[in-house]
Amino acid sequence: MKKQTPDINRKALSLAGARMTNQRALIMEIIRQGHLDADEIYRRAREKQPHLSLSTVYRTLRTLTELDLVEELHFDETHHHYEVKTSVEHHHLLCLGCGKVVEFSCLLSPKMKENIGHEKGFEVTGAEVRMTGYCAKCRQKRK
Repeated sequence: MKKQTPDINRKALSLAGARMTNQRALIMEIIRQGHLDADEIYRRAREKQPHLSLSTVYRTLRTLTELDLVEELHFDETHHHYEVKTSVEHHHLLCLGCGKVVEFSCLLSPKMKENIGHEKGFEVTGAEVRMTGYCAKCRQKRK
């Protein structure tokens, strides 16, 4: 799935009256690496900018989410993961063993939204499918 480019992010921030700071650029770059929680984003960011604070990471995540550049995903009550917002609808597989997140597309999703929306008299504007189970590595460990 195609992720937003730094130029698009810079333009979106600029249109919203926000600057693309070095910290925002770094955090966006880290989020592009996968579905990470704030602590992991902070840990990876500190490797490149040792003086970066956890509060800066949280503030930046909130700003990027409010600007609709980043999406906060709630896979469970305690962990919130972040991903760069895309224009392509996709869904997630979540490993119950290691927490690995895998994106997938479903060709049935648009038709399902249309059918259910029509049947229930509802305008469906989005859908999120999350499937849980065990990745190949965790299945091996469980044997």
